[in-house]
Amino acid sequence: MASDEKVTRMEDILNASPTENTDAPKSSPNVEKRERINIPRGKPKSGRVWKEEKTKFSSIIKTRGIRLSLAKKQKLREDLKRVKELSRAIKAQKQADKEAKKQRRRENLKRAEENRKKSEVVQVIKNTAKIKRMKKKQLRMIEKRDTTNM
Repeated sequence: MASDEKVTRMEDILNASPTENTDAPKSSPNVEKRERINIPRGKPKSGRVWKEEKTKFSSIIKTRGIRLSLAKKQKLREDLKRVKELSRAIKAQKQADKEAKKQRRRENLKRAEENRKKSEVVQVIKNTAKIKRMKKKQLRMIEKRDTTNM
């Protein structure tokens, strides 16, 4: 290597400050926005001095939240699974109880209907001409029944 040569290393290029023309005005939109924000606003025409200029939703800085370790995440998932399983079991138990109650009610109604039919006092009318002679009130009391299974 000759001493006249200038050796430029990659680290020197990366670490060096930019040697571009700094006198030229920057006209990028970000710079203009920043300058616009710094300009003080005058008194609003409506007179509502307490109102501030709205910021766009996209300009809000969002945090990523607390990052959990893998072990904690797995423990949380297992806890959530266990809670959901317990919840499902409780719901299933409630549903089964409800169904059992409905079935019991159906059986009780059926038994009550059978008992009511058994306890009825039945008088068979063999002479059908009697029906024609009956008054309206008596006709309303008459009900047809199947007496073959009695």
